[in-house]
Amino acid sequence: MTNAKVASGPLSHLRVLDLSRILAAPWAGQILADLGATVTKVERPGAGDDTRSWGPPFLKDADGKDTKEAGYYLAVNRGKRSITVSLDTAEGQQIVRDLALQSDIVLENYKAGTLARYGLDEASLRKINPRLIYCSVTGFGQTGPRRDQPAYDFLIQAMGGLMSVTGERDGQPGGGPQKVGVPIVDLMTGMYTAVAVLAAVARRDQSGVGDSIDIAMLDVQVAMLANQAMNYLVSGKTPQRNGNAHPNIQPQDVYACADGDAILVVGNDGQFAKLCDVLGQAEWAQDDRFATNAQRVRNITALSAMLRHAFAQRPRAELIAALDGVGVPCGAINSVPDVFEDPQVKARGMLQYVAHPSGVQVPQVVSPMRFSETPLQQQVAPPLLGQHSRQVLEELGYSAERIDGLLASGVL
Repeated sequence: MTNAKVASGPLSHLRVLDLSRILAAPWAGQILADLGATVTKVERPGAGDDTRSWGPPFLKDADGKDTKEAGYYLAVNRGKRSITVSLDTAEGQQIVRDLALQSDIVLENYKAGTLARYGLDEASLRKINPRLIYCSVTGFGQTGPRRDQPAYDFLIQAMGGLMSVTGERDGQPGGGPQKVGVPIVDLMTGMYTAVAVLAAVARRDQSGVGDSIDIAMLDVQVAMLANQAMNYLVSGKTPQRNGNAHPNIQPQDVYACADGDAILVVGNDGQFAKLCDVLGQAEWAQDDRFATNAQRVRNITALSAMLRHAFAQRPRAELIAALDGVGVPCGAINSVPDVFEDPQVKARGMLQYVAHPSGVQVPQVVSPMRFSETPLQQQVAPPLLGQHSRQVLEELGYSAERIDGLLASGVL
């Protein structure tokens, strides 16, 4: 099975050389693949991307036995081709150069300076292909005192301030710093990476010259502090963990109904007045303590106690329906299985099953991007390790005999 695809999507004219592994840069590669780019993933012979072994769970084959494809890997490598190459051999380094010569974009996330030892760094590859967009993704970037240090999402969530504002308040049950339940810094780094390389491609289309891009996970996390950073910078006050409550807009929190929890998200004064009407407490919207958002934020302790009492008297489904009817955002807290049973998620086709080389259908949570003129390609399963080594080298003009020799010598 070749995983060959028909060119489709707005990036079907681009070729990406993906030298990355784990999550941040591979997530960017998957975004580009979803958009139609031809993405060739270079992996270590015999081992591949670390995430292939980050299980259980593993995909099960037609006999119900575990494959070597962990769920973690399957989440990040859809639509790519896999070639195994030993980078510490002269032959392997030449293969990468040959691929770079035909590529528009290179993604890599080796520690600073590593690829220079192999002659595969930005300066070396752009000598042979000046139009190349070379993007390096690391924990701390190519400069600064931490440039040589490795990093993982959990560490960056802590160092970058996210855990200081995530979790229940100190002194409350369960209080203390928490990481986000998905590797959000990796994912957002991948998003910033995809945006950056596409901006460089757009500029290259005007100038004819490629570019070098330096993306650091810590930089991304600092940028992601967003309103919390600005709250501090304009007030001088250190943001605190606030549980599920919003620091600037109220009421927004989890409230217990008579038969289960509900999320309430009031975004403006008009929505607050409608909430009060539904709760049979129209006078709250006229109370000077709560009439405006600024006052609600200042007096949220009192308001929250009143809301918790009112919510506790109402069945959840009934209250959610009533608030939906007047345009006040409110909803249940879905489990992951609940998400995929949600009628809206189903209607948008976010879960699809595609054929996997092991002979089973592999689930994929597909791209959320929708285009009218250039629809995204049909989904292609994440590749087996080295699945396309021979195919990719044949496209480069390598003979069958030369490929056989590279396989026999362990280069592939």
